[in-house]
Amino acid sequence: MDLIAIFAFALSGAHLAVQKDFDLFGTVILAEAAGLGGGLFRDLVIGVTPIAFTDAGYGVAPLTAALLVYCTARIRWDQRLFDVADAAALGLFSITGTVKALSYGFNWAAASVLGAASAVGGGVLSCVLARETPSLLYWNRAPYSLPALTGAGGAAALHATGTLNVGTALAAALFAFGLRLLSICYDWRTPRSPIRRNPFSGMREQPAPSPPRSAPAFQPWTDETPTIHLPVVQVPKQRSSEDTVRIRLPRLQPARGTARHRERPQAAKDPRCDMDGTASDRTRGE
Repeated sequence: MDLIAIFAFALSGAHLAVQKDFDLFGTVILAEAAGLGGGLFRDLVIGVTPIAFTDAGYGVAPLTAALLVYCTARIRWDQRLFDVADAAALGLFSITGTVKALSYGFNWAAASVLGAASAVGGGVLSCVLARETPSLLYWNRAPYSLPALTGAGGAAALHATGTLNVGTALAAALFAFGLRLLSICYDWRTPRSPIRRNPFSGMREQPAPSPPRSAPAFQPWTDETPTIHLPVVQVPKQRSSEDTVRIRLPRLQPARGTARHRERPQAAKDPRCDMDGTASDRTRGE
């Protein structure tokens, strides 16, 4: 069951890498992270050596899924195929993680949380490596952690009642698988906080901004359009002196002390001329 779930998770991780236009190495890394991330987290919390480092099959399954998706990238795979594979792996890992935690002495609450964490851990790790927000954190997407918690809680309840066996474990995994598929098909959503639906709840509401003013729409001319009548002004054809207004402006004198008021230097006078500028008698005699 672990290998089937790892292969299914690795298909989703490789598909995300192809969508992000990663190369072959990046596709393998994302497939390994999606397939083995949840199991590594579970084994580290329990305190045992991760089985992925002791069994070669746990590393070959994600590698096979990565090569399969990378080599057939030209084929337009239906997204529903990867959703079904991811839902199946989610249901299986939630059961196997819970059963392993219970076998190491964890109580039913801790085992349920650890089983759900091992189911969603691989997908979260691959999304973080691809720099995307994990889908289980979005409210507007189908619930992801709720089916994992349901399957893990069902396995813990079966163990508490002493009815946990292969058949009942598969039934719990199928229930988690069906819940995930129904949430995808019917677009179910988990509830949000009321403060998010009404951001002004519990605080003073601010007035809504007024919409920008737009230009008035063009209205065609009709008979009902109001008109304004202006008086007709008769303009004379010929102008007369009475129609002309003459304004005499005073001549401005420059102020004293300014550059324009300063007297220009007099030119040197000819000694042959008198003070009034006429020629002297001696000059005439000559």
